[in-house]
Amino acid sequence: MPDDDDAVYRLLSDVPTTDPILLIALDGWVDAGLGASAAMATVVETSDVEPVAIFDGDLFIDQRARRPIVRIVNGVNRGLTWPEITVAAGRDRNGRDVLVLTGPEPDFHWRTFVSGVVEFCLTHDVHTVIGLGAFPAPAPHTRPVKLAATAPEESEELVERVGVVGGELEVPAGVTSALELAMGDAGIPMVTLWARVPHYVAAMAFPEASVSLLDGVSRVSGLRFDDLDLRQAADASRRQVDDLISSNPDHVAMVRTLEASVDETEGNPFGLEDLPSGDELAAELEQFLRGESGE
Repeated sequence: MPDDDDAVYRLLSDVPTTDPILLIALDGWVDAGLGASAAMATVVETSDVEPVAIFDGDLFIDQRARRPIVRIVNGVNRGLTWPEITVAAGRDRNGRDVLVLTGPEPDFHWRTFVSGVVEFCLTHDVHTVIGLGAFPAPAPHTRPVKLAATAPEESEELVERVGVVGGELEVPAGVTSALELAMGDAGIPMVTLWARVPHYVAAMAFPEASVSLLDGVSRVSGLRFDDLDLRQAADASRRQVDDLISSNPDHVAMVRTLEASVDETEGNPFGLEDLPSGDELAAELEQFLRGESGE
């Protein structure tokens, strides 16, 4: 990218890569159970990543909505930590090159941001782009966390590796939707993986969703990461939810109903036809959290 005043990102280092896979998880969009952020944290922590590029925060980030953190020592301002959108490079456990795009979802200038990401991918010969997300779904925690996928028409075969969503759906978009279309136009394969998180645990950490996302990344790209700690956390979390649910007959009945519904709609990853209303989701989540706090 040219080093001029119009550049939307700045290169920090020249890390050589070969056919890298770009993983994207940006804060601020749907991430039920912290599924995407915890999956990306595992990638970053186990891949020995090195910063490669930083996007122009003044152009893309609303600093009043995402305020920088000031460090004050004995009344002295020691500096600010600014919210940043960055790309880092590392390797999976088999030595395959991987790039990770993290930070807040842009508040402004999505088209400019998307063009910058596409240019970065073309410049660095990115092989495939994979977005990560998680949404609340009418699914029980007693079943494996399933994935749904979205992709541009040019990458339709990647969706088929994960799960095809039948029917038509119109929902507010995240920036990954714009990236999908732009990557398709640029000839770069892209798919976004979505973990279906039980709606009654969507407000708490649910690492099983993160494990499912990393498994999906492996199916799509062949990347492998050291996720033993994440899997152990998922086992512990599931036991905790089991204990909380079993203590309340109403919660047990709710889970049994969800199990029956999911078993009947195995081919519908989003579970659209059986999705509870917003009020129903809020009421069930509030009831669950009251039970969790012991009230």
